[in-house]
Amino acid sequence: MAATLENSAQKPKAASSFETTHWSMVLRAGGSGADSSDALEKLCRAYWPPIYSWVRSQGHAVEEAQDLTQEFFARMLRYGSVGRANPAQGRFRSFLLGSLKHFLANEWHRARAQKRGGGQPVFSLDSVEGIERDAMEPRSDETPDKLFERRWAETLLARVNTRLRREYEAVSQTARFEALKSYLLGGGDAVPYIDTARALGLTESAVKSAIHKLRQRYGEMVRHEIAQTVGTPEEVEDEIRCLLAALRS
Repeated sequence: MAATLENSAQKPKAASSFETTHWSMVLRAGGSGADSSDALEKLCRAYWPPIYSWVRSQGHAVEEAQDLTQEFFARMLRYGSVGRANPAQGRFRSFLLGSLKHFLANEWHRARAQKRGGGQPVFSLDSVEGIERDAMEPRSDETPDKLFERRWAETLLARVNTRLRREYEAVSQTARFEALKSYLLGGGDAVPYIDTARALGLTESAVKSAIHKLRQRYGEMVRHEIAQTVGTPEEVEDEIRCLLAALRS
């Protein structure tokens, strides 16, 4: 995976292909009405893991961390702070962490005097499987900010994995994706090519070609996902390096 991302970082794209979908979602979430609520819910579901992990790293118990994560997004919508976000000012990751720190330092205690989220949570972490929540728990050997960056990187790559799998499902190649996905990691535990070839009914050279295409598409999708969370095309390469560093920490 690291090699795939590093290769991706060496292939800058033209500014004309740069997209800011997540930033657009942020700006929509700062508005009003059903579209705003829908945008905020999508933001919550996309980015709750690093938020929840950072809150837990501050010493909050599981249930309180869940409440605070939900309240953080709810208050962003209720008070319009999301609408003040500006893609020109940098990365969505940095904006979100800065907003979270401000929330916990200056605002969260006010929410304790009233019902969380104004009585209507943006979405419930109760629906998240316990094992998934446990995976978000902080490690003792990293700072809260490093934890946030690592969870951010893991969340981003999980989103890419899901999208990539759906592409294979759409053309009825789920079995091929399942057989090839281990090669994305670039580790020493991957199944020998010849064994995968037999399992898929392909030649060994065809498997190598399929792996190359998978890695290439994976790198493209990682770039696309990152491009939606930074302010300029030039920041994509640096963000990929930050992502790699976070995963290696």
